[in-house]
Amino acid sequence: MVMAQQRAGRPRTTGSRQRLTARDWADAALAAMDEGGLAAVAVEPLATRLGTTKGSFYWHFTNRDALIEAALQRWEEVATEAVITEMETESDPERRLRGLLLRATEASAASPLEMSLLATATDPRVAAALTRVTERRIGYVAALFAELGFTETEARRRGLLAYSAYLGHTQLGHAVPQTLPTGAARTRYLDAVLDTLLRKG
Repeated sequence: MVMAQQRAGRPRTTGSRQRLTARDWADAALAAMDEGGLAAVAVEPLATRLGTTKGSFYWHFTNRDALIEAALQRWEEVATEAVITEMETESDPERRLRGLLLRATEASAASPLEMSLLATATDPRVAAALTRVTERRIGYVAALFAELGFTETEARRRGLLAYSAYLGHTQLGHAVPQTLPTGAARTRYLDAVLDTLLRKG
């Protein structure tokens, strides 16, 4: 499930002196993508955002493509792996599923990044990241359905259905948000989605 987006772009500092890392640059690039899509990743504006010069960029990266790759990797880390790790603190697979769907939809509503990446899926770098993330997310959700007693094939099918529902919800949330319930009604709606997917027989 698509996981929570983290606002990035703030450099780490020690005292009054900045010590930027490759991760700082990747986080800043990810924040720029969140705000303006792939086209917003440009070295000079990012250097200004970070309060540094292009020399810092070239210390860590050979070119803009390398930075984009690093930003996409950070997206995988913070928007998928970190959230899966957090979800694993819940022992009950059904509560994990319900919590994950709620968290994912809240995160996607707060950030246009996911939709922006899907809109630029023809870019080979983005396509590769989307493929990895999609497989990881569907695989994780399918594993939860398997824990709940579904066969491997059926768990995979329901995992795909759940992820498709999430993406549809995300698209509607950004394109026509007035069509979706809000507040407590949204939680009931998402529970109803999972109630349908958890039904056996």
